[in-house]
Amino acid sequence: MKHEFARQLRRNQTDVERKLWGALRNRRFAQFKFRRQQPIGRFIVDFVCLQKRFVIELDGSQHSTLADEKKEAYLRKCGYRIKRYWNHELNKYFDSVLDDIYREMTGKNP
Repeated sequence: MKHEFARQLRRNQTDVERKLWGALRNRRFAQFKFRRQQPIGRFIVDFVCLQKRFVIELDGSQHSTLADEKKEAYLRKCGYRIKRYWNHELNKYFDSVLDDIYREMTGKNP
């Protein structure tokens, strides 16, 4: 059931998700393999690099702070690092967000 819901989310991406996925897919981003709308435990994350145990979450106005806190606590317990970006941040500062993701994943400046 969760996997079917994840498939629906992949089919119905937001414009912001589509924009970021264009940069991350097919190892385009520093040769890292990302997945989108990936189930991890009882949650579905927006983007994940399993190799680096790194999750990217995009937030719009529909996100619940309490739900996000529970999700983050679970993911951290499973050994994932999480980075959140607001949709408007990604739209306005796309290259800076990509630079930030690169620094988070590699510890280096792009």
